[in-house]
Amino acid sequence: MAPFAGYDMPISYPSGAVEEHLVCRRSVGLFDIDHMGQVELSGPGSDDFISSLVSARVLDMLEGEARYSLLLDERGFVLDDLFVYKLTNSWWIVINASNRASDLAWMRARAPKGVAIADRSDDTYMIAVQGPRAIELLDAVAGRGSASGLQRFTSGRIAIAGIPVLFGRTGYTGEDGGELFFPAERALELWELLLAEGSRLGIEVAPVGLAARDSLRFEAGMPLHGHEIGPSINPIEAGFKWACDFAKDFVGRAAVEAVVASGPARRLVGLDVAGGVPREGFEVLDPEGRPAGRCVAGMFCPTVKKYAANAFVLPEYSKVGTALAVSIRDKPRDAVVVKRPLYLPAYRR
Repeated sequence: MAPFAGYDMPISYPSGAVEEHLVCRRSVGLFDIDHMGQVELSGPGSDDFISSLVSARVLDMLEGEARYSLLLDERGFVLDDLFVYKLTNSWWIVINASNRASDLAWMRARAPKGVAIADRSDDTYMIAVQGPRAIELLDAVAGRGSASGLQRFTSGRIAIAGIPVLFGRTGYTGEDGGELFFPAERALELWELLLAEGSRLGIEVAPVGLAARDSLRFEAGMPLHGHEIGPSINPIEAGFKWACDFAKDFVGRAAVEAVVASGPARRLVGLDVAGGVPREGFEVLDPEGRPAGRCVAGMFCPTVKKYAANAFVLPEYSKVGTALAVSIRDKPRDAVVVKRPLYLPAYRR
């Protein structure tokens, strides 16, 4: 356990982070992610307001759809990344735990009259159920077709043992599955039910901590706020132009368009590293030993069985196949730019 965003969070369980990672890849992992924030927007004008607030196109979303987007400041830097769900009469927004207060303040400062912004974080619990057998497990506990009947990046109302659940077929691991939003007072009951039903059905289910959650998302090419994205990083250098709809107005659009026009000063790349474990903050060197960038994340990747890093490097070193080095304990270790993601997410297969 360790402090994280104001919570005591599990870094790993007794089986260890590598085994937790592999369980999620081969069967089902359970993630206690109640540290995430949930905000509901409603009222007249809320559609146009959310459209102006986030970078992605949202006004074309049908009821039940979910979409990834960015929250930017006027300079075009990433305040947060989030998932936007279109509900019957409102918008459901999932935000990062450490940004809960600042995101809410940002929204409230810009909300027009008539738009209601409700922080649902304290009374809503969030559990992620991820892995190739996750939907099978959820169908078993919620009724046949309850989960499998929903397409990826959509949501719907289901019930598990009488517990009302908003089920989003989304996730942060690269695997199929979903995220459950439900009354916080039922959290322990639902957590234990999922573990018990997995055992009864012969489906391997195990809890997964933050360490394996990080390695799972890293392999699948998903960003972590404060690393691949953050308040000093713009979407273009981080590879998130696809999350920006320039056909509509949104906060930060002009600044992002300026980066598109001039070209970014650096680019996010993946590095395959030999001879050591790359870590956040380690310097990236060009073939002559000159500074070329810096790692923002690095680790051993259990599925692909290699040491890898994500790094921001000068544009001339960003091409796949470029030979570089990472300074590990003051010694240059061979590295090569590789295509991201290292592990192809289920929704792209």
